[in-house]
Amino acid sequence: MILDGQSPDAIAQAADVLAGGGLIGLPTETVYGLAADASSDAAVARIFAAKGRPSDHPLIVHLAPGGAGAMPPGVAHFAAALPDFAERLIQAFWPGPLTLILPRRPGVAAAAAGGQDSVGLRCPSHPVAQALLTACAARGVMGLAAPSANQFGRVSPTTAAHVQAEFGPSLPVLDGGPCAVGIESTIVDCTRGAPVLLRPGAITREQVAAVCGLPQHGAALQGPAPRASGTLEAHYAPQAKVRLMDAGALQTGLDLLGAEARHLAVYARAPLQARSAAVLLRRMPDDAEAVAQQLFAVLRSFDEQGVHLIWIETPPAHAAWEGVHDRLQRAAAA
Repeated sequence: MILDGQSPDAIAQAADVLAGGGLIGLPTETVYGLAADASSDAAVARIFAAKGRPSDHPLIVHLAPGGAGAMPPGVAHFAAALPDFAERLIQAFWPGPLTLILPRRPGVAAAAAGGQDSVGLRCPSHPVAQALLTACAARGVMGLAAPSANQFGRVSPTTAAHVQAEFGPSLPVLDGGPCAVGIESTIVDCTRGAPVLLRPGAITREQVAAVCGLPQHGAALQGPAPRASGTLEAHYAPQAKVRLMDAGALQTGLDLLGAEARHLAVYARAPLQARSAAVLLRRMPDDAEAVAQQLFAVLRSFDEQGVHLIWIETPPAHAAWEGVHDRLQRAAAA
């Protein structure tokens, strides 16, 4: 059941479902999420069951924005502490595609956190998400756990129709149009005294470092990194097998297959020639933001057309492409 995200009645209906422990398909600027009351372990369990996701894989909690640039009230509800550099990141990038891993307040959102003593928090910028989160807060629901609205490990949805294709018409889905960012949020661990990038996204590691005024660290920091969404080696995978190749290898492969090529799709920036009309050639934009916005929809469209193999030109080794490269590497590892 797809609901008009611009309708106040639909927002109220969705908020009532969530306050009652149900699930809703939620648009954000990154991807569509499968949302439930983050403080209800029973509701969160329904997310894990619907997605086929292991219950020790933590979910990101989405918060309503604070008024006039104020700190979202959900931060104090879910987080036990807020380091200075994390507060700077919030001021710079919220609402927006940035998730912060913070110490979790005891007794709150244990199931959503996958049993960890940390919790991932994000304040989305999508107006439909903000309207729903605000309506939920008025009903006593302080945050929504909302992983991507797809079966675990598969391609994330960027339209309401994608969500309905995953879960059928029985799930209410607020339609907020195609997602503007198109890949999941940047995740920064703020639990170990310095910022640690756990998942790249539209907000780059250089932007994070500039705002924090601190260098980013890696595994050498004391203490293990918390588990975080979307960081498995194999993830974001279509049904077809994905292979990353440079432009020269792509053209060589097409030449070798010749007129016999079947069930193959190619997504590349370079102009390529295929001798078989059965090969699906899709031009990849030269701009990283444009690729991120369309990436998951492109992978889904190839699956819908029945290809068995997807060849993709490896993205440039540039900071702006890190989020796209991360998603493609994980898709290829599946």
